[in-house]
Amino acid sequence: MRGDRIFGLVMIVLALGYLLSATTIRSSFMSDPVGPRTFPYIIGGLIILCSVSMILRPDPDVEWPMGPMLLKLGVALIVLVGYAMTIKPLGFILPTIVVSAILSYQINPRPAPAVLTGFGLGIGLFVLFKFVLGLGLQGLPKGLLG
Repeated sequence: MRGDRIFGLVMIVLALGYLLSATTIRSSFMSDPVGPRTFPYIIGGLIILCSVSMILRPDPDVEWPMGPMLLKLGVALIVLVGYAMTIKPLGFILPTIVVSAILSYQINPRPAPAVLTGFGLGIGLFVLFKFVLGLGLQGLPKGLLG
């Protein structure tokens, strides 16, 4: 319970800093009627509300993972950091396939479904982000496409 309260206080301080930095956002002469500061204000306010909720109604103390679960969490962290470092040089699809397959295998250790999940997420998310949402993703490494 004490950890939730400490985390809530830290998040309130960070949210106040975030809100303070949002006040320095300048409006351009061609901005919308709402202005560029509105979204950061909403996010900061929601963080403060959630933090106050954590302080007033903390969860009971929980058992922290040990042994094999801690190892799995460490592997997931390393895989996600590797993903962040390889997505730019290797494109979106290949790192997403590998990371999705590894994380899927950690959830349910069956190789075939994990590989299928990796391919499905890698290609499916690329199609969604690139063609449906119109993001400028590089699908494969630049050298591979010529």
